[in-house]
Amino acid sequence: MDDYKSIQSTSEGLYKESGSRFISLAFPVETAEEVKAILTKLRAEYHDARHVCFAYRIGADGSEWRSSDDGEPSGTAGRQILGQIDSAGLSDVLVVVVRYFGGILLGVPGLIRAYKTSSSDALGNAVVVPKVSRKNVTFVFDYLQMNQVMSILKDSDVKIIAREQNLSCTYTVSVRASEVEDFKGKISKYVIEII
Repeated sequence: MDDYKSIQSTSEGLYKESGSRFISLAFPVETAEEVKAILTKLRAEYHDARHVCFAYRIGADGSEWRSSDDGEPSGTAGRQILGQIDSAGLSDVLVVVVRYFGGILLGVPGLIRAYKTSSSDALGNAVVVPKVSRKNVTFVFDYLQMNQVMSILKDSDVKIIAREQNLSCTYTVSVRASEVEDFKGKISKYVIEII
């Protein structure tokens, strides 16, 4: 399936226990590079925090993921955050929980509860939006085939990303992932090549 759910924009949550504060932030992301940039920025912004734990899941099938306990006992933070992303049925999401230590140890059960609750709060405050997995297809065709190609584009669920029109034309279109092969089949008789 190429239908899935993500969040529209950044959202926040907060959990407090025994003096510790857990500030949670949820971000829509599409690449691991975006995740790295956000984490770098947050680590600078919250440089005085004890831990900056996170988890993310990316892609329509959610196959790209990672979680980090950032020094908390193993399994108490990152896995809990990822569990909340999964419970909400989301992908293309990064959740970061920044912990300010309050001086009292919470123990493993307390940490698990804190990271689960704060992550859940940030995701609960987010606006969930539907997404569709798409792939880009680039093809070259003779200008004389313009009417036939445009007719297929009009009848298909595609978005034109780039176009270059001369004697031969090069178009890049975004196609729903599950319809790429069908689209290539329809367009193939009018194009010089599909790149």
